[in-house]
Amino acid sequence: MGDRSSKQGLLAEFATVGKALGHPARLELVDLLSQGSRSVEHLAAEAALAMSTCSTHLQLLREAGLVQAHREGKRVYYSLTGDDVATLWDQLRTVAEAHRPQTGHAARVYLGPADTEVIGTDELRDRLERGDALVLDVRPEAEYAAGHLPGALHIPLGDLADRLGELPADQEIIAYCRGRYCVLAHDAVRLLTASGHDARRTSDGVLEWRLAGLPLVTDAA
Repeated sequence: MGDRSSKQGLLAEFATVGKALGHPARLELVDLLSQGSRSVEHLAAEAALAMSTCSTHLQLLREAGLVQAHREGKRVYYSLTGDDVATLWDQLRTVAEAHRPQTGHAARVYLGPADTEVIGTDELRDRLERGDALVLDVRPEAEYAAGHLPGALHIPLGDLADRLGELPADQEIIAYCRGRYCVLAHDAVRLLTASGHDARRTSDGVLEWRLAGLPLVTDAA
């Protein structure tokens, strides 16, 4: 039978994981890595972190066993150590939603007003099977390449205003991005509807679909 000190040693292991997740910047890195493997340069740019700061946060996540690294030429790439880490991130958000009333307010401040129409995952799957809507991925190139919905058109949000002419005027456009708390699809739909397009955004994104086992394809595939 274990003594008190051995129990504390076990709890300390659990606490190490909790501590690693106890910083907004590290949570953002986990969120980005839930989309696929990324270089330190990409992560630093997307998270608006200095390279040295980003590397320090990644090292803490690595020491906690949540991420792993590999080198390709001169660049170091990081990835989550498993889908269970992405599940932990998703569950953390769910607990915050359920038990911290401030979470909803913070989400509204970040995502903006409820001025965009939403399509659920089940309806999205039906629309994909029927092929009667254009599905638009508005994430960065590296994230699209790592995994996207079959048949999705890719236009990063930053390029969308200049490429509106490539989109059909007589077909509904359904935009998606990283997940429930990704602002990219919200902003894409605002831009599309302002330009006269019929557009909605998905309620979920790649994180939720990956965890649910929905089929995603990669550029390599």
